[in-house]
Amino acid sequence: MEMSWHTGFHTSVFHWLQSHPVLATFCVLIILHNVYTWLFPDPIMRLPMPPGGRLIGGHSMIVVDARYSPTLHERCVRELGRNVRLRGLFPWETRLLPLDPVTIAHVLKNPNIYEKPRISRRIIEGLIGCGMLAAEGHVHKRQRRVATPAFSIQNMRALVPVVFNKGEELKDRWMGLIQENAIKVSQDSHNPIGLRLDVCHWLSRATFDVIGLAGFDYHFNAIQNEDNELFNAYRDMFEIAISQPWTLRRVISTYFPIFGRLFPDKATIVVRKGQEIIDRVARRLIQEKKRKIQEGEHSGKAYDGRDLLSLLLKSNAATDLPPEQRISDEDMLHNINTFMFAGTDTISLAVTWTLLLLAKHTPIQDRLRAELCSMPRPDNLGDEAVLAHYQELAAAPLLDKVCRESLRIVPPLHSSLRVATQDDVLPESKGGEGVHIRKGTYVHVPVEAMNLDREMWGKDGWAFVPDRWDNLPEAVKSLPGIYANTLTFSAGPRSCIGQRFSLIEMKTFLYVLITNFVFAETDDEKVVKLNVVLTRPFVEHRFREGCQCPMIVTPYLPAETM
Repeated sequence: MEMSWHTGFHTSVFHWLQSHPVLATFCVLIILHNVYTWLFPDPIMRLPMPPGGRLIGGHSMIVVDARYSPTLHERCVRELGRNVRLRGLFPWETRLLPLDPVTIAHVLKNPNIYEKPRISRRIIEGLIGCGMLAAEGHVHKRQRRVATPAFSIQNMRALVPVVFNKGEELKDRWMGLIQENAIKVSQDSHNPIGLRLDVCHWLSRATFDVIGLAGFDYHFNAIQNEDNELFNAYRDMFEIAISQPWTLRRVISTYFPIFGRLFPDKATIVVRKGQEIIDRVARRLIQEKKRKIQEGEHSGKAYDGRDLLSLLLKSNAATDLPPEQRISDEDMLHNINTFMFAGTDTISLAVTWTLLLLAKHTPIQDRLRAELCSMPRPDNLGDEAVLAHYQELAAAPLLDKVCRESLRIVPPLHSSLRVATQDDVLPESKGGEGVHIRKGTYVHVPVEAMNLDREMWGKDGWAFVPDRWDNLPEAVKSLPGIYANTLTFSAGPRSCIGQRFSLIEMKTFLYVLITNFVFAETDDEKVVKLNVVLTRPFVEHRFREGCQCPMIVTPYLPAETM
């Protein structure tokens, strides 16, 4: 009887394994991992771990969700310490979450040891190719060396008139829409008219126009209409392949690309079509620029194009650059895509979040408007006048504090991932033996956590308080980062190469918009943060509608004209 029971049990298990091969394989992998871990214990297992974490997904969904991550980060610091471990996407994966500024600085300053994981690079390369965002090692160094001269202070200032003129164009477009479509608040002709606008959508169109001209001397004309073939290719890729929340199908296709190739969904088809258009147009732009540069050399009058592509091509052809350090046309193409992505989404989101924060804090919005309106406006929009005006604008105290605080509170990049390419010991601020990790360990770099750490920034660290920059806590000065003691533009050799251009664009757009409009929240639409590649605004309970930030935009009328 006992033998019969055992036989029946083993037979049932065998049949179950046969009928559930995927689940059975998964269970076997977990068992093998547990055995390996028991025989060869991972040093990271000594670190404390927050409670919870799903079998599939681990803590990943919480730690990257901008709605909940600040609370998780703070609980870890308060209850577990500044270096903790997390469950990764799969049961056999454990990640390091460093919340110690010394530990994070070590990770970011040693990109030769801590690279972007293969899966992260695959996602980026699948969309925009192997440019500076995806490249590692000597490939990244070569690309960055060629690009650095293009991002000099002098070259960035030369692009100010482009940004200013596009800001003015956006302002005129909004004024036209308000005059055509807005409903008057009252019959009093002195009362301004307000209109509900998706500010995020319009700023995305404006930043596309800017990067088109500043990056490649290419006219998207997106502020006026959305008919341009290249603009639509990029927009569809961003909105369908990037801006939508992740699904199980997307996760599977990312980890197993063959699945996406065999069973393409709508997003895959859109990306393929977009890449064909982008590749065709970008290659044409490269060849046209090369021709103009060569014609200038033959005529003795050098081509004076100041767009980033022209500057890249000139830098790449410099006589003092050894042939082995030059980059190919393919690399150039990938970096066009990289500049397009990094120069549109990140900046439009930064300005969007700033305007929303100002809408939530009207006294600060009023103060900023008073400061900006007190600055003498240029008599004309010529390049010299605009450049001189920007010099004053860049030094405006409250505008600078508002930008710093907005980029601190809502960094466009919520967090990033690195993987150790060798065994390492990471230092800690309190000394000791450090954090020992093995080759292959994932490190979650918490950009937002460092920017919001209330032990560093004070009890009001989660609040929008621009005046904090007049007297920062001493602890903040120990934080790594190339901008304002924050990780918004990262730190170390892979910090954001376009930081200067981002701030020029951000401050210029804010100047034009704040001096011409008043921004307010809508009555019935709560905007929340979701981390979808970047930290994007969505209307609560309407996530399927995609990224959007509706606001009431009203023309500003100075008191003396009312």
